[in-house]
Amino acid sequence: MMRADAQRNLARVLEAAEEVLARDGLSAPMREIARQAGVGVGTIYRQFPTKEALYQAIVVDRKRRLAEEARALSTAAEPGPAFFAFFARVVEDATAKKVFADALSEAGIDVKAATAGTYDIRGAIETLLTRAQRADQVRAEVGMPELLALLTATCLAAQHQGWDERLRTSTLEIVFNGLRP
Repeated sequence: MMRADAQRNLARVLEAAEEVLARDGLSAPMREIARQAGVGVGTIYRQFPTKEALYQAIVVDRKRRLAEEARALSTAAEPGPAFFAFFARVVEDATAKKVFADALSEAGIDVKAATAGTYDIRGAIETLLTRAQRADQVRAEVGMPELLALLTATCLAAQHQGWDERLRTSTLEIVFNGLRP
């Protein structure tokens, strides 16, 4: 079990690293990440001996946060809006995650293998889908294969075409209209 201060430092490092890497790219110095996190560079290297290890931790942390969000939404009073909010959140997150996934890929690390089994997002998505269908907010014939295909395709399009907020919102509305009964 990690000490409370070490957990806070780790959270600050991951948050700062995500922000610095998004802003400065893959060549961002570890010193800048440490400065922004308010820790010494040694604190970072003790947890993450390489930049690639830090990138991997960011991807795992993002996956953890998405899984927690999905679990929280799975008990929402309004299942339909919860389902669509999570779908939109995943697509929004996919664009930002691309920077880190590319960095890991360039370093020869398989993102899927590196994060496999870390958090059960699929189960949480299935719960959101089932609840939304029971509330008659999502078409009954939509199964997990179709939903995952739509989610994957939308995420990939957003990543590769660099969607801005306006395009993401309008495209998701079209997708959501197709999912509604």
